[in-house]
Amino acid sequence: MRNHILQHIRVSAIAIAVVLFGVVYPAFGASAPEKLVSRAEATFSDFQGDPQMHWIRDHIHDAKAVIIAPDIRRAGFVVGGSGGRAVMLARDPDTGNFSGPAFYTLASASFGFQAGIDKSEVVMLVMTDKGLNSLLSSRFKLGGDASIAAGPVGEGSASSVTTDVVAFSRSKGIYGGINLDGTAVTVNHDWNRHYYHKDVTPTDILVRQSVSNPNAGKLMDEIQQARAD
Repeated sequence: MRNHILQHIRVSAIAIAVVLFGVVYPAFGASAPEKLVSRAEATFSDFQGDPQMHWIRDHIHDAKAVIIAPDIRRAGFVVGGSGGRAVMLARDPDTGNFSGPAFYTLASASFGFQAGIDKSEVVMLVMTDKGLNSLLSSRFKLGGDASIAAGPVGEGSASSVTTDVVAFSRSKGIYGGINLDGTAVTVNHDWNRHYYHKDVTPTDILVRQSVSNPNAGKLMDEIQQARAD
């Protein structure tokens, strides 16, 4: 009974988070997906140039996919949540080239005293086929359907990490500013449809590679260059 009640509270809190970030992230304008891709390119470039992010540079060539969320916001009072939008690009196992992006929405619940709104930027490396396959479904949970761990930074960057997804976050110059364990990740069908001008799934975008958008060229080049270095 206690577990059922806790689960109900958590589901309700995530629903609150979805509503909350529907306000923080209102309905998109005509160019919103394109702007998110451009911001993702800037975020990845910043992480790539950050001297504390050795682990990303040392392991991106092994990554199955890269997820970038330029603006994850956390807000609420007592019961709140965090959320934002993200893009994912996947590596073709045959050519090594990246395809995408596919668009996703992230939302998680949090409990305890909190006030105001703060934000973080996040880069995640998907290191296993299990992690990648989870992301191809319509909805999954980090820490549940795919294991997740915070990536080592600075002097700890030589550490070995064994997990499906390795996450790095920064908030106002502080590393590890947000905990993504338990985050619900949902395919953003509306943004995918808008960006590619047709109904497409993450499998269409990332595996079959049946669609493309030249707007993603700079982002793909940035990731490809990082992988080649």
